[in-house]
Amino acid sequence: MFKSLILTAMFAAVPFAAAHATVKTEAGLTSSEIGKNETYRLNVPTEKEISTTEVRLVVPAGMTVTRFQTMPGFTRTLATNSAGLITEVVWNGRIAPMEYARFLFTARNPDTAGAVSWKVYQKYSDGSVVAWDDSDPEQTPASKTNIK
Repeated sequence: MFKSLILTAMFAAVPFAAAHATVKTEAGLTSSEIGKNETYRLNVPTEKEISTTEVRLVVPAGMTVTRFQTMPGFTRTLATNSAGLITEVVWNGRIAPMEYARFLFTARNPDTAGAVSWKVYQKYSDGSVVAWDDSDPEQTPASKTNIK
């Protein structure tokens, strides 16, 4: 009971959108260069009092994912298009309450400038999914990278 009250108080003190799933460069930046091979990190915190069990990343158009860092305790599956390019990545595993996971991958940036939007779908052990895809920009924003 006491642990539950502490967890509730901790989660209430943090704004919901402040701890969302984000994609940044390995250096923690939200911008990168046209055509550059960049290492990105997808940071996924568990925001509920139940575990995250699946993380699905939709690769933005023009971004070419080339490799991944292994993530102990997680399996990874890929979806590709007819050209063999990765369009989605799904990691299955467990991220406990009050924990986060960081998934590293390398991608080649698009050849044109502009913002790319990373859509992330976070599935919890009760089957609920939080869509970090701008479907509600105030509550569940998609992470963006400015390619310049």
